Amino acid sequence: MVKAWIADVTPLLDKECYDSYYRQVPDFRKKKADALRLDKMRAQSVGVWALWQKIRTTYDLPEESIFNFSHSGTCVMCAVCMDGREARVGCDVEKTGQLRMNIAMRYFCKEEYELIKEAGSDEEKTDLFFRYWVLKESFMKATGKGMALPVNSFCIRMDDPPVLVRQPAEFPESYYYREYRVGGFPYKMAVCSTDADIDTELHTELTL
Repeated sequence: MVKAWIADVTPLLDKECYDSYYRQVPDFRKKKADALRLDKMRAQSVGVWALWQKIRTTYDLPEESIFNFSHSGTCVMCAVCMDGREARVGCDVEKTGQLRMNIAMRYFCKEEYELIKEAGSDEEKTDLFFRYWVLKESFMKATGKGMALPVNSFCIRMDDPPVLVRQPAEFPESYYYREYRVGGFPYKMAVCSTDADIDTELHTELTL
């Protein structure tokens, strides 16, 4: 089974709190955080690793467990394959913002762009745009290629859950999706995995 967690890293914007967590992360993660320009980005980098370590300790998971990170704004996300299966896993979280139809037109599949374009209100268009955004990024991350994979090389049909209806020949496996929403929380979140068993619950009970 694949499970997903989110956490708020706002406390890490305080230097004293950040330093406390920073001291607990491995050297390679410190180096990555040190290379980042903004306090928020450093808080994301250290915070998402702290979330993973909390999950691993709580559930007694091996270090070689398959997992994936994402972060946006003050939210960090971690998706984990809990049972040791050799599955691909990708996750993405994105804070909703301005509708960018030019990006959808240029990078999304024609079918996806048309669906957004034909949605009713601007609010509905924006909601659909950011749903596609996280669904697409979670697949790209699950493949391991990330942004090196053309965004329009695969196509997603909005269903419950969404369905990958066209995909690159180099990734012939079956991929599955799960979307998450939290009322009043301005973020879209999705997990993509070759493991069909993706938990319907988004876990938020773990605190950093």
